[in-house]
Amino acid sequence: MKVAVGDVVLPGDQCEEIAIAGEKSKVLLGPGLRKEVDGIFVTKAGRLKKRAPNTYWVDNYQKRYIPARGENVIGTVIQKAGDVFRVDVGSHCSASLCYLSFEGATKKNKPKVNIGDVVYAKMLVASKDMEPEIVCVDSHGKQGRLGVLEDGFVFKCSLNLIRKILNPECPLLNSLKNEWPFELAAGMNGRIWIKAKTTRETIALGNAILACEYLASDEIKSMCTNIASTLAGHVS
Repeated sequence: MKVAVGDVVLPGDQCEEIAIAGEKSKVLLGPGLRKEVDGIFVTKAGRLKKRAPNTYWVDNYQKRYIPARGENVIGTVIQKAGDVFRVDVGSHCSASLCYLSFEGATKKNKPKVNIGDVVYAKMLVASKDMEPEIVCVDSHGKQGRLGVLEDGFVFKCSLNLIRKILNPECPLLNSLKNEWPFELAAGMNGRIWIKAKTTRETIALGNAILACEYLASDEIKSMCTNIASTLAGHVS
């Protein structure tokens, strides 16, 4: 059966449209798609999506994270073994994080990372035959926004919600930041770290993010306005 962008697809379906596009220009395959010798096949149930010019993926609802190279993730340090930290990222096994994978880290200048710390990192190695490996620096060796996340609150959500709030067309983050200041880090492994001025604001922001998963854009804007009014009423 031929499948097209926007169709509901099942594992094993062949995507001839993507294969034809790949003959003319470079195509990027995202989660849920795999290239084989005889074509491109679907590996997850969901809806086939496309982003211009030629990026394809299968959008589906899931909570179990499957590591993918280059994705930003949020994890919790659960063990220290020699020069390597074991980090829980929500996949089938923990990820390894070398102490040298921090900006400016050396044998004499080791980063201050303790068991229980929350880290924002990038997936460096993601293979079904190897354990995941993460780093807290970019390709230029700079920390940027990566590293240990201090204070704040971490909560879990579906991978679909992460993709939704990071979509530029989703009004959630813009609507929230117009009401009050906060810091946020979203991991593609279904974890969000958030930090606001007060505990009440932090909880309200977390609830707003979780509630927007099944709301339309207009409903999201209205919800953010109502939350801001409620908080203002408590402050006054």
